[in-house]
Amino acid sequence: MTLEREQTVAVAAPVAPALAGLALAEAIADIAAEITPSVVLVGQGGSHGAGVIWRSDGIVVTNRHVIRDDRVDVVLDDGRKFTGIVAARHPDRDLAVVKIAADGLPAARLGDSSTVRPGQIAIAVGHPPGTRSAATAGIVVAAGQAATLEGPRTGDWLQTDVTLRPGNSGGPLVDARGGVIGINTMVSGRLALSIPSSAVERFVAGDRPGDPRAWLGIHGLVVPLRLPGHDAGFLLTEVAEGSPADRVGLIVGDIVVAIGETAVVDAESVPAAVFRLNPGQAVEISILRGGEPRHFTVVPTEHL
Repeated sequence: MTLEREQTVAVAAPVAPALAGLALAEAIADIAAEITPSVVLVGQGGSHGAGVIWRSDGIVVTNRHVIRDDRVDVVLDDGRKFTGIVAARHPDRDLAVVKIAADGLPAARLGDSSTVRPGQIAIAVGHPPGTRSAATAGIVVAAGQAATLEGPRTGDWLQTDVTLRPGNSGGPLVDARGGVIGINTMVSGRLALSIPSSAVERFVAGDRPGDPRAWLGIHGLVVPLRLPGHDAGFLLTEVAEGSPADRVGLIVGDIVVAIGETAVVDAESVPAAVFRLNPGQAVEISILRGGEPRHFTVVPTEHL
């Protein structure tokens, strides 16, 4: 009887990882199938890239480098073809908004890129040469910053090890829940860079460079905390004199753990939270000072 049990265990043990791997593969296939109707082909002058249906009323997001003229060909997953009008280009970001004359389109479901953490599964969908709606999977390597061949890039970036090829530009980066967390834009070495969906949404919603920005007057860096309820915090290394943060009493050495409802979990958390603020709109900032929790109500000012 003992021998039979040992034999059963010996045979069954390798099966569990195999089943888990099969379930993961099926889940990735399901996610790719869910996002595919929202992925379009954007063509111009013999070249092409991908795009994402961002709004059901015909708003498509793609990379700025995919388009050169003001009109582009847009082909939906179901085969319908439209002439797209370029409605906006971002002067700094590799983003463009294209409008097509259609309603009731399968808009992508957006994820929250401000909560993305290294190690999460990521799926890219695009149109490499000879293939439509090809999916590749990998993990998030960095959020809020990226190490590239040209040196470190900081700001709104997601870096993954998904495989991108020509034709993937402008396509979606999707999380394990099927939500779009980024727009794929370039490759550096073996890693891919994507623009977080929060930054894309701000641009689509009409937030243009030069518009008034909320300003708190703080600079710092993310540090690990390993405290109950706080895995990371934003250590203030500079508080601008006379700034909103300075006026309420924030000081160098304070550790910000939350801005409003956004907890600090990585390097993107603070920029993402500040981008959501409006000048003149009060927000509560939660900090640790000497290990003790404190809360300050700050009213950000305009900052161009």
